[in-house]
Amino acid sequence: MSTPIVILIVVLAIVVIAGIALLARARYRRRRLQERFGPEYDRAVEGNQSKTAAEKDLAAREKRHSKLDIRPLSDSARQRYRQQWSLVQQQFVDRPGAAILDADRVLTALMAERGYPTEGYEQQHRDLSVEHGRTLDHYRSAHEITQGHQKTEASTEDLRRAMVHYRQVFEDLLGEADAPGTTAEGDRHHAR
Repeated sequence: MSTPIVILIVVLAIVVIAGIALLARARYRRRRLQERFGPEYDRAVEGNQSKTAAEKDLAAREKRHSKLDIRPLSDSARQRYRQQWSLVQQQFVDRPGAAILDADRVLTALMAERGYPTEGYEQQHRDLSVEHGRTLDHYRSAHEITQGHQKTEASTEDLRRAMVHYRQVFEDLLGEADAPGTTAEGDRHHAR
């Protein structure tokens, strides 16, 4: 076999190996992002022009999130927020519209205390997506109902659903998403 042919075979082998390595890396990155962002990964793909663009967007969110000073709550702060949430739920019985607005305020205060910037819903959404992607649909749904309620009064059933959605995000941010009594059924009882 001549030397030029050997060189050609070696070059082709290097190109094939490099291609396989790049594909494996892209596949690993995709799987990691899917696991980290959960349903938010699919939403990002739907909202971008390609999977590559969506993955760049999600990676940018991770990079921004890594620079934030996200911290756990102290036990006393957790207790304080639980008390505030309990008051909001009690308020819902007589003033459901006001209770939903207060739920949004308590949640925003909780985000701020955890270290999340709270200026602007879209940025809040992007920052929360990194660590709380599995409850982000709840936040989105609650926010939409609250926004709609501020324009035209929402039905009590819609407000109850918003309360249930807010509670899911609240529990997730407290770090107790799977705690007993945090199910939608439990919220239905409180939000009557």
